[in-house]
Amino acid sequence: MKDNDFTSGAILPKLLKFMLPVLFAMFLQSLYGAADLLVVGRFSDNAAVSAVSTGSQIIMTLTNILVSFSMGITVSVGQKIGQKRPDEAANTIGTGLMIFAAVGLILTVMCLTGAEVLAKIMNAPAEAFKVTSSYIRICGSGFLIITAYNLLGSIFRGLGDSRTPLIAVGIACIFNIIGDLFFVAKLNMGASGAALATVLAQLISVLISLFIIRRTALPFEFRRSHIKLNSRCAASIFRIGTPIALQDLLVGISFLVMLAIVNNISLTASAGVGVAEKVCAFIMLVPAAFMQSMSAFVAQNYGAGKTDRASKALKTGITVSFAFGVVMFLLTFFRGDLLAGVFSNNSEAVADAWDYLKAYAIDCLLTCFLFCFIGYYNGIQRTTFVMIQGICGAFLVRIPVALIMQHIGKGSLSLIGLATPCSTILQITLCFAVYRRFSRDRSAA
Repeated sequence: MKDNDFTSGAILPKLLKFMLPVLFAMFLQSLYGAADLLVVGRFSDNAAVSAVSTGSQIIMTLTNILVSFSMGITVSVGQKIGQKRPDEAANTIGTGLMIFAAVGLILTVMCLTGAEVLAKIMNAPAEAFKVTSSYIRICGSGFLIITAYNLLGSIFRGLGDSRTPLIAVGIACIFNIIGDLFFVAKLNMGASGAALATVLAQLISVLISLFIIRRTALPFEFRRSHIKLNSRCAASIFRIGTPIALQDLLVGISFLVMLAIVNNISLTASAGVGVAEKVCAFIMLVPAAFMQSMSAFVAQNYGAGKTDRASKALKTGITVSFAFGVVMFLLTFFRGDLLAGVFSNNSEAVADAWDYLKAYAIDCLLTCFLFCFIGYYNGIQRTTFVMIQGICGAFLVRIPVALIMQHIGKGSLSLIGLATPCSTILQITLCFAVYRRFSRDRSAA
């Protein structure tokens, strides 16, 4: 408990100590997702690459709903720990297990019965339609496993432990790469083999993680009797997690719309953007890691009544994140072809990916602000605002700009991609405005 207490001591060392395992876990998670495309890109054709690109984007959108909703557990548990109320933290975890079992079951049924519908909605190219549907169905069959995989991580981050999730994702990454090489490279199963490797890897990771957890000392006693629906804990989880999940769902839909626009251009463009999205997962790692870390760090301090310390953590996170953002901007904008070339040996797909990445390079300079703000607002339970700013960025800017650029840009992927940094600018403006208001209110009090 002392090692995981964020309410005292120097901010930067504690924040970095917690953030670095989160960063490494997210790196492995990105590598985990990228392995499918990397192996398929080397051993299959553009149709398989397009299928993995479109299918994985759908699965990632649904998974992000789980991750976002699980923030309700992370923040609730973190605040209970900050308030020195470990018994209530145990009740929150038990309630979360019940809720997420139901959510995972619903998502499983949706993917198994609606794979073709999802592929059709995404305008999956005709050459890749059946393969895309198969990828979605296979990955979707493992949503209960995906749910458990992400729920375990959210619980331990709420306890201030970012090392155990790192171990879990590391195990999953290793087995996923082995599975990809076996099913795709050796058995020539293409996108279906990549999907099967993903599900099996996460199953192995969950089983090993449960074994580790049973031997890990918790800051409270957790019993089977805690695994039940507690109305007060459920209300807290839904109050915090629902706006975040809804925001991520709608934002994810906006990115799916952008991908659907690109799928209408050509199969090569679809494959190129799929490659670019995998690159983006890596270049956005530092701000994304700060977002998750900020939520847990701020939640403990907010629960302990240390709002000034929470604000200092926000400024610290932005400063460190921005330094990395500058480096990523330069690398992505000027040598995006090298990054894209890791995932595909098709020169046309690589060229399209670099074209798209030039817009995302600009976003590298902006997300260091936005992601840290989102983590801060999640930690102080202003999740309704997080939802509002995300929806505004997605539907007032990102989708309209992408549609406009599609018509005036004559298929230019860099112009379509500009929709993302344009929406980020609006979201940052809203975050700064609300932060200034909160600061004035605290000063007046």
